[in-house]
Amino acid sequence: MSTSATQPIITPSGGETQKTVVRIGTRKSALALIQAEWVAASLKKLHPDVEFEVCGMLSTADKDKITALYKFGGKGLWTNELEAALVAGELDIIVHCAKDMPTSVPEGCVLACFTEREDPRDVVVMKKSIEGKYRALADLPAGAVVGTSSVRRMAQIRRRYPDLQFEDMRGNIDTRLRKLDAEDGTYSALILAAAGLHRSDRHARIAQYLDRDTPGGGMLYAVGQGGLTIEARADDDKMLALLAPFEHEKTMLAIETERSVMRTLEGGCSVPIGVESEWLEDGNTLRLSGCVVSVDGKEAADAESQEEITTREQAIEFGKKVAQMLVDNGAQPILDAINVDREASREKAEPWVPA
Repeated sequence: MSTSATQPIITPSGGETQKTVVRIGTRKSALALIQAEWVAASLKKLHPDVEFEVCGMLSTADKDKITALYKFGGKGLWTNELEAALVAGELDIIVHCAKDMPTSVPEGCVLACFTEREDPRDVVVMKKSIEGKYRALADLPAGAVVGTSSVRRMAQIRRRYPDLQFEDMRGNIDTRLRKLDAEDGTYSALILAAAGLHRSDRHARIAQYLDRDTPGGGMLYAVGQGGLTIEARADDDKMLALLAPFEHEKTMLAIETERSVMRTLEGGCSVPIGVESEWLEDGNTLRLSGCVVSVDGKEAADAESQEEITTREQAIEFGKKVAQMLVDNGAQPILDAINVDREASREKAEPWVPA
């Protein structure tokens, strides 16, 4: 059940036994609500005597659907309003897409739980009218327009397919698919996260997976992509204990490694840092690949390493190591150029005013 984020915890009157009600904060997008309801149902199975209520809120990026994501700057545009409500005690926990999370959280808050990761890969979705004709990016003719608002996706695709064109694509999954499929639209394809299409039961729209093992793929995904994380107040021992059995340890270790790379390089939505993490056959060795690509796709730095990872501390140190490898291989000049361009774009941008 979804409610307003300001609804207080329900406290029965009289002699009734008090029932614990946990208020789960989330963005109001359809996919975010699906994810939060899944978390609520999963926690209910673990804690049948606890009630869970989903409370939707609009984020800065939900309110402004015009500005390209990379022009906002950092990642807090998806999380700030929710975290303010958490700190104020209006929410008990927040469900986030791990890829939307800044590399640090507000003082007094903690990422208390990572759930088992969905497919983290990026995918290609073709315009319905040409689905039978084209099944992969390599099939598209020169000049075909690909929709995405991710500078990481643009940069990596330009690196491999320099003849394709790009236009900004914002909105929830339904909105993006509608724009893609419009008969008078300019888009031939768009790039999305597989996880969102899987969770919203749209597997059939996927034309191509863009991982290293797929011909014509080779695209590294966003830090944390495919993962959900649950934020809580650091001093809320009751919530931390409630979430503990829900954590998926391997997902936590892999994403903490990826986040450490991004934190070390100080990247965000506006910086094209790609990663791919994979647990090897022994179950404890994590292989991590990373890349930083210039926006035009002409310059790139790549790195790959593997280590045995069994603790959060080891994961963080491993991420720092791979980040340094990227710097040693030429990532810093690429990042510096992108940050200069981003700051220039921000200075020229008009302040957003609610419609």
